[in-house]
Amino acid sequence: MLKSARNQGKPRKDPEGRMPLAEHLRELRNRLMKSVLAVLVVTVVAMIYYKQIADFLMNPVRESVGCTKGFGEAAKEGETCAEITINGLIAPFTIMLKVSLTAGVVIASPVWLYQLWGFLAPGLHRHEKRYARSFVGFGVPLFVAGACLAYVILPAAAKTLLDFSPEGAGNLIPLDDFLDIITRLVVVFGLAFELPLLLVLLNLGGILSGKRMLGWWRVMVLCITIFSAVATPTGDPLTMCALAAPIVVLYFGAVGIALFNDRRRRRADPYGELSDDEASSLDHTPESVGAPDAVPSPRSDDDGDEPRRMNGYDDAT
Repeated sequence: MLKSARNQGKPRKDPEGRMPLAEHLRELRNRLMKSVLAVLVVTVVAMIYYKQIADFLMNPVRESVGCTKGFGEAAKEGETCAEITINGLIAPFTIMLKVSLTAGVVIASPVWLYQLWGFLAPGLHRHEKRYARSFVGFGVPLFVAGACLAYVILPAAAKTLLDFSPEGAGNLIPLDDFLDIITRLVVVFGLAFELPLLLVLLNLGGILSGKRMLGWWRVMVLCITIFSAVATPTGDPLTMCALAAPIVVLYFGAVGIALFNDRRRRRADPYGELSDDEASSLDHTPESVGAPDAVPSPRSDDDGDEPRRMNGYDDAT
């Protein structure tokens, strides 16, 4: 009885996920708070291991473009190399915050991706939520794959950019600027790899069809290329192509999944794509009509004067 009394005090959830605008905004606020809290908790923990994380981020670039000799001797001999430096008294503290926050966003990605799915899931049907859960399971690997790709291509991009330096010129890379580039690359690559997941979720919700997605492939490839050129902080063609090529491949993979899902949905419900006010197609082919049957003459009595009556009624009544 106590449990039933508690349930009576709670508002019933709509089975189709419909709710007022105020409820949507309240749910969005709660899920954003949970996501931010998770990022902050991981950020605080990452502050303890800040130096180890910073070394992990700098080592690939340091090994790729770092000076094997002294900085002045390398510049005199024409060796293209760079030194990572810190300028100012407040810079180390700012760098610690940037490194910790970057680690918080990446490591806490399972939490905020789950909150994102929780906000979108009420718009899906019950049988579609099962497929959405499985695809959201790919969200974290996709984000981590994008972040790892940014981490792998950054040394090659740095070496390519430093090769444009004139001979005898030394390069100094401020650590705070270097971390800004890493942060942007990790976040941009990670979020860009979530595009297929978003498209598949829209398809599962019946908002976007696979045929329409396939018809947009030229525009999407162009938009992905422009986005890659604008979003990459280095701006070099190597980094742009390294971001654009995987997203294009993932986009066509999402299109294939959406087409398969649309085909499965049509087989299960052939009339499911028709809207409520849309009439079905009619067959206007004329059919042949046979000759009408002859109308029988009214029955009469033996004398032929009056119609025959049965139970007090004639044939007319």
